[in-house]
Amino acid sequence: MIVEAAQAFELPWTGTPDAALAFVRDPARTLAHLRFLRALQAGEGRVQGELVVPLPGLGTVDLPFCSVLQVTPDGAELQPQPVTGERAWVEVAGQARVAGAALHFSFAFRAHLQTPDAQGWGGAAFEKMVRAAAGRTLERVARELPAALEQAAAQVGKS
Repeated sequence: MIVEAAQAFELPWTGTPDAALAFVRDPARTLAHLRFLRALQAGEGRVQGELVVPLPGLGTVDLPFCSVLQVTPDGAELQPQPVTGERAWVEVAGQARVAGAALHFSFAFRAHLQTPDAQGWGGAAFEKMVRAAAGRTLERVARELPAALEQAAAQVGKS
């Protein structure tokens, strides 16, 4: 089962252009205030961690992700990498650009969920419930991104 969500947004930036580039190219700092991420690690051109997703009947599921960080002339990109050996994982793709006094972000999440074989009405209903819950969670994650990144940017301005 595949579940997707995306979010694009712009944040104002009052610091220098160099500080803006440093911020969008440092995912450990940029993503530090996202409460739905756990075990975030960034370094050597890679970003990895776990997206925490509550699913009815299954409890909280940790969806691991791994992305390659590619520096671009005006920012950075996250390019998702497959996670092997997991029943459930998520692709995290993103782009951050500096344009004048604004930071432009776009993120896409694509969760890969392997559920038990749907047998009869009960199995189909369970799969539908999992799909709906995962979809709501990914949509919430996408909606919370702007405020979390704005908070991280404000922290940079204080240091």
